Amino acid sequence: MSVLNSISTEQLRQWDKRHVWHPFTQMQEWDRDDQIIIVKGEGCWLIDSDGKRYLDGVASMWTNVHGHCRRELNEALKEQVDRLEHSTLLGLGSEQSIILAAQLAKITPHGLDRFFYSDNGSTAMEVAVKMAYQYQVHAGRPERSRFITFRNAYHGDTLGAVSVGGIDIYHTTFKPLMFDTLLAPAPYCYRCELGCNRLSCNMECIDSLEEIMKLNAGLVAGLVIEPLVQGAGGMIVQPEGFLRRVRDLCDRYDILMIADEVATGFGRTGAMFACNHEGVIPDIMAISKGIAAGYLPLAATVTGDKVYSAFLGSYSELKTFFHGHTFTGNPLACAVALKSLELFQQDNLLAELQPKISRLKQRLDECVLLSHVGNVRQCGLAAGIELVENKETGAPYPWEEQIGIRVCLEARKRGVFSRPLGNTIVIFPPLVISVSELDMLMNVLQESIRVVTE
Repeated sequence: MSVLNSISTEQLRQWDKRHVWHPFTQMQEWDRDDQIIIVKGEGCWLIDSDGKRYLDGVASMWTNVHGHCRRELNEALKEQVDRLEHSTLLGLGSEQSIILAAQLAKITPHGLDRFFYSDNGSTAMEVAVKMAYQYQVHAGRPERSRFITFRNAYHGDTLGAVSVGGIDIYHTTFKPLMFDTLLAPAPYCYRCELGCNRLSCNMECIDSLEEIMKLNAGLVAGLVIEPLVQGAGGMIVQPEGFLRRVRDLCDRYDILMIADEVATGFGRTGAMFACNHEGVIPDIMAISKGIAAGYLPLAATVTGDKVYSAFLGSYSELKTFFHGHTFTGNPLACAVALKSLELFQQDNLLAELQPKISRLKQRLDECVLLSHVGNVRQCGLAAGIELVENKETGAPYPWEEQIGIRVCLEARKRGVFSRPLGNTIVIFPPLVISVSELDMLMNVLQESIRVVTE
């Protein structure tokens, strides 16, 4: 027996509480309870150190595409690790990163075929922000240093990504360290900040956005948007046509459009990328999470010749993009990403998603009947169930009641792992989830909502 297999659950818990600081977690509360320790994965299931199985309802932080420990992906990783574990892209080419870029260029929106690799969504967005500003500098417009962002937006946790975010609870603490942005209203139609009703409005939030552009276009380097779905903001789904109108405004006012496809890319919305749904081609696009199927950290900031060519010049002109990461284009991650793209084709995954998306809609329609469900939102195989204290008025539960956390803990007792966003229960399973597993996920979440709220 290996040393690893001889370590008890209790010992792992003790070491965890003593040494590990968990993300987005109040550690005082974490240390009070006996937490689950995951040691294995199979398909859409996670298995803990005591052998109990949990359906992975959030795709291991929105990354898992083909299920855990998919044989083909494991083999691609093993084959690559016997050849090369890592080689820098600073001064050298790297086989797997080159092949992956060529394959990605076949599926990204038309013209987006230049890939700057990094290692996660935050760094991909950090690259996008810096790239957009330096592009303006090279275009002779250094005064264009501001960014338009949206309320409820989340783009990561590095400081540049935090600066273009719009969720107070995550970002306000760091305000003294952030650069100022121009904050536009987002179409959170259930709680419209402009007081509009979606059934009768004409997307007045677009009018507000255009007003910001009119007043500030000459100072703006770019607009940053999560296309179709604001994920961490609460799975807030934009109305049809919103993304297209944002693209049109960016064209009208000559503003770079930066699409954060970190969470929405690689099939999550039912298309390979969310921008595909409305025929939108951003100027810069950030991709991560599903790119390596949840196996290894990998990200890319993607652009086309318009932006790329502005960085070309002699060494003495200092047009070089002075940015990089140690594990940029890591061969192990790229090898898995390449095999993942093959599996999309082999499994006809996007077509196979459609009946699951329809089934999820049916189950969400059932959730609306629950007495403390105020709103359900869905885009592809991503959804949110917003819980409210008063359904008639839409009054939310007080934050300190932790209603979303309590529902997810109840679901955990029933074999489903989920993680809320405040009062919103998130549904974001691996794309290969079966219809029967999807039904189990929804059965458990519905019953857990009933038990906790009723």
